[in-house]
Amino acid sequence: MSCDYTALANKGIQGLRAYQAGKPIEELQRELGLESIVKLASNENPLGPSEKALAALAGAVAELSRYPDSNGFDLKAALAEKLSVGTAQITLGNGSNDVLELIARAYLEPGKSAVYSQHAFVVYPLAVQSCGARSIVVKASDWGHDLNAMADAIDNDTAVVFVANPNNPTGTAIDEAGIVDFLDKVPANVVVVLDEAYFEYAAGDELPDGVSLLSHYPNLVVTRTFSKAYGLAALRVGYAVASEQITDVLNRVRAPFNVSSLGLAAAQAVLADEDYLSRSIEVNRQGMEQLIGGFNSLGLAHIPSRGNFLAVEFNTDTEILYQQLLKEGVIVRPIGVYGMPKHLRVSVGLENENAALLNALQKLL
Repeated sequence: MSCDYTALANKGIQGLRAYQAGKPIEELQRELGLESIVKLASNENPLGPSEKALAALAGAVAELSRYPDSNGFDLKAALAEKLSVGTAQITLGNGSNDVLELIARAYLEPGKSAVYSQHAFVVYPLAVQSCGARSIVVKASDWGHDLNAMADAIDNDTAVVFVANPNNPTGTAIDEAGIVDFLDKVPANVVVVLDEAYFEYAAGDELPDGVSLLSHYPNLVVTRTFSKAYGLAALRVGYAVASEQITDVLNRVRAPFNVSSLGLAAAQAVLADEDYLSRSIEVNRQGMEQLIGGFNSLGLAHIPSRGNFLAVEFNTDTEILYQQLLKEGVIVRPIGVYGMPKHLRVSVGLENENAALLNALQKLL
């Protein structure tokens, strides 16, 4: 007896497409038999992990037979001290994606809506739709968030607004005055998610530290990750900082043991490794200059970015170019799913990795 199990699924999930991650190096090796491959697709830290994180992992391996601390006490304490917040304001997640989905599960349901920008992180619509809520997508302005239009788009049933700063995949960012003005317009019963996954790369005088705004805006939730500048993408550790009341709600739906012992140990170690973070930021700055110079020489336009990636525009079929780059041993990211079919997103790599991409583009174009 057969059955349509797709039709039995949650109505919101029936219309979803699975998240497509950047192509793994091993997959391309299997497909084309290439030995030398450069991956600039997933906004990973090209430095590799911190030595302090590796040492912490080695020390944690002996306890693999034990469940992790479900509350993540030590990592929360370290984060609370660094961020000057209380431990009761922190929710740990299996990457910041996990935290974003926790927020959606906690505050969205059929009959409610969420507001986010065109060209914003693809996890927002996935999280909203899977909860059966309605998406309100606001047209972007110069590839970035139009916060005035987003404030105007908030409806009577709106429960959550997602704002990425900087935004992935465009790299656009909003200054502190813009964020504060927007928060002043949002009703207190609407939760504002300020997604700061690339905060460490973007930090500067003109850009806000979302955590510093929490005391003035109890409806604000700030999300961050250890996957980017801290170089722990494989271990999946992220977190949210919010009021104690919102944090309590998020922890009610958080899966127990959602962050592994290895992730907790490595994240705590790298959080204290200021030299590693400084080197990561400097390598990104130098790599960004190298790529921008190369793209300018090739006559390629790009969107100015405050992250560790660039969205580059092409006058050719980007899907064909993407496949051609794969044959050259270079993995980048097509972003047609973000409504940007003429762009490829390129992560900043090491000097030789950036050069490999630029050489391949010069050859192909």
